[in-house]
Amino acid sequence: MAERTPERTSPGAPAVRFEATLLTIADRPIVKLPKEASAQLPSRGQVAVTGILNRQAFETVLEPDGMRGHWLQVDKNVRQAVALSVGDTVEVELHVSKAWPEPEMPKDFQEALAGAPDVSELWRDITPMARWEWVRWINATKNVQTRQRRVEVGLLKLRSGKRRPCCFDLASCTDPELSKNGKLIDAV
Repeated sequence: MAERTPERTSPGAPAVRFEATLLTIADRPIVKLPKEASAQLPSRGQVAVTGILNRQAFETVLEPDGMRGHWLQVDKNVRQAVALSVGDTVEVELHVSKAWPEPEMPKDFQEALAGAPDVSELWRDITPMARWEWVRWINATKNVQTRQRRVEVGLLKLRSGKRRPCCFDLASCTDPELSKNGKLIDAV
């Protein structure tokens, strides 16, 4: 989540408003969007948004839950700014964004890209949305060997001109700490 930039929102698109409870899964604070709120979004996969959570503006990418819905990770700065605790009810207003924020790059993939200057032009040329897909694909495994292989294969794919990692299910939850079989696990 980052500070919101209003001019990035899609003009004319209605706001998605809802109330939900701040939950935790694997010690990570999240808000699961109600089905009615997710249904108003343009994709069952990731969606870039700007928003307001209890009067605190933010910018992020909503993640799919693997069940035709979405979830929002609530970062520490937003939680502290509005004094949120797990179990609190939050008021959320979302606006679909035209511009995707840059993803947080995993250190191993960032180092691999830094050591591959031959793919740097293509990496800069692809969209932030495509970069989010690369990061999701790299991060979608707990297995160290599988992850290492994905970094290697990612470089090979980029070298061959591929702008997207592969054909994985964009509507599945790919965070291995928060999902099982592509679906968001239940909150504790």
